[in-house]
Amino acid sequence: MIEKGATLGMLGGGQLGMMFTQAAQKMKYKVIVLDPDQDSPAGKIADEHLQSMFTDSDATNYLIETCRAVSTEFENIPIETLRSLENKIFVCPSSDCLRVAQNRVLEKKLAKKINFATTSYIDVENKEKLLHNFEKIQTPAYLKINGLGYDGKGQKVVETIEEAIESFVSFGEVPCILEEAIKINTEISIILARNINGEIKTFPAAENIHKNGILHMSIVPAGVANHHIENATIIAHKIANTLGYIGVLAVEFFITEADDLLINEIAPRPHNSGHYTIEACSQSQFDLQVKTMCDIPLGNITLKSPAVMVNLLGDLWLSGTPNLTHIENHKNTKLHLYNKSEARIGRKMGHFTTLDKSINTAKDTAIKLFEGI
Repeated sequence: MIEKGATLGMLGGGQLGMMFTQAAQKMKYKVIVLDPDQDSPAGKIADEHLQSMFTDSDATNYLIETCRAVSTEFENIPIETLRSLENKIFVCPSSDCLRVAQNRVLEKKLAKKINFATTSYIDVENKEKLLHNFEKIQTPAYLKINGLGYDGKGQKVVETIEEAIESFVSFGEVPCILEEAIKINTEISIILARNINGEIKTFPAAENIHKNGILHMSIVPAGVANHHIENATIIAHKIANTLGYIGVLAVEFFITEADDLLINEIAPRPHNSGHYTIEACSQSQFDLQVKTMCDIPLGNITLKSPAVMVNLLGDLWLSGTPNLTHIENHKNTKLHLYNKSEARIGRKMGHFTTLDKSINTAKDTAIKLFEGI
């Protein structure tokens, strides 16, 4: 167990790193954030901000000398950096886990290994392989970059081989997958924490609504059949155990119009759809991220109230700072702003969470609050 007062390291300084830092400091730990952005939200509140690239050996050596453990706020940290750190210091999740999460093909192979379904796909390593195998996937289909994609980035819908080739070239001919575009009824996410002893605690499933490929709203409890939640939870546990995962893990699932449950993606970190846990649960996903790093008993998770979380994107700031007073003053709602210096279309600037004994009332309230911006 890492005692209070010790220093923890965080690779990445965005809002997930910021909320981790808040949780760690609340639990009496110090935090050093490594992020090249001088305006990073986590760096602004951390005990120390190393404004360096993730490949900077001086910065990583400083983390080794100063920190008791290191974690990550997003999956696209260079694997070489993680391996150099974990040779000298406890890192969770491990480089092997992040290597899988960075690669869509490896994610699909992991799902196959545990005998669970994904959408149909082909591995597109080069243009010739795309030409040869295109007809194996029904169209419309998604051409997706194997790594570094999130919030709908790095992917395009294609109908014809000509569109697929054009998209592949526009991506720089980097490795991709071509994936069947299925008809989706609902998306849910399962977020869990697994510690070094293999103990797992699972948060209530969230039902997720997207706009333009970006999460807009998460509803908890999810309004889907119990057997889907039970099956999704079982498979999320299998993924964590198969990987020997330590930390907070999110698994996204599709429920199709045919009522099939399919794995979409895994995220080796706290997840946007889990922000509701800060207000609605007895412990947040960030509390458990700290606990898994420090080998503190995880404790129980209790859902104290139904909740609806809504993202606030940079689109709302394009005409100036939006008036959010009605959200800030609402008695059953908590507003979180990420203190980002620049607003851009699609950039996550904050979120709010509305609680109510009735999930329908919470949803109606959240919709009205968002429409009132």
